[in-house]
Amino acid sequence: MGSRFGEEGRQLSYGSYLKIPELLDLQKGLSHEHDELLFIVAHQVYELWFKVVLFELEAARDRIDRDDIFFARHHLMRVHTIERLLVEQIEVLETMSPQDFLAFRSKLAPASGFQSVQFREIEFLSGLKNPKYLARIEATPEEKQRLQRRLEEPSLADALDALIARRGSPSLVEIFRDREHHGDLFDLCEELLDHDETFAHWRARHVLMVERQIGSKPGTGGSTGVQYLRSTLAKRFYPQLWEVRSQL
Repeated sequence: MGSRFGEEGRQLSYGSYLKIPELLDLQKGLSHEHDELLFIVAHQVYELWFKVVLFELEAARDRIDRDDIFFARHHLMRVHTIERLLVEQIEVLETMSPQDFLAFRSKLAPASGFQSVQFREIEFLSGLKNPKYLARIEATPEEKQRLQRRLEEPSLADALDALIARRGSPSLVEIFRDREHHGDLFDLCEELLDHDETFAHWRARHVLMVERQIGSKPGTGGSTGVQYLRSTLAKRFYPQLWEVRSQL
């Protein structure tokens, strides 16, 4: 009787394929406080999902460059689904009481979520580029090189503009009013707006979570904390896709 699928050789297992032992060895806290493990895992999970978001945003941009709107939208829909999950994950962090977080928070300084390189990469790749972050972020030379590359390479906003130009340069108002002739462009714009809106939702939800945890205390990285985070709430990747609503 022949062996079943997957049994030949038995050189690979679930744990070895996913590097589970190595993965579970990465949660090294700085205290013996109970909730520090939750804090570390939640933020490591964010970074893993950021990696996937960047991968899908790159793919979406490259598909737009090749006029492949169907698969560009497919990648953007996946991004939107992941981002909804990231918003929901904040509820897990909110199971920590302020006292539980403050028990180990002082040990985190000067580390801060502000220093997330992948978060800034998502902003740059989406279309919100700010070269000032290169000097302000604590990062390795390789990470700063990645950010510099993101600043210099075309963003999704650039890809959309180039696509519209290839289609004869209809205005956004034309695209939105004449979906019979510009249906695929309209759908792509709406997918990009879903990405923008869900990311804005994450920002707003994150501000509330931080305020619930630390009130008006300064951030561990030296920022003004909630005050700084509130100043980011108006950020938009595609302001023109929001503005067109006023012109319809």
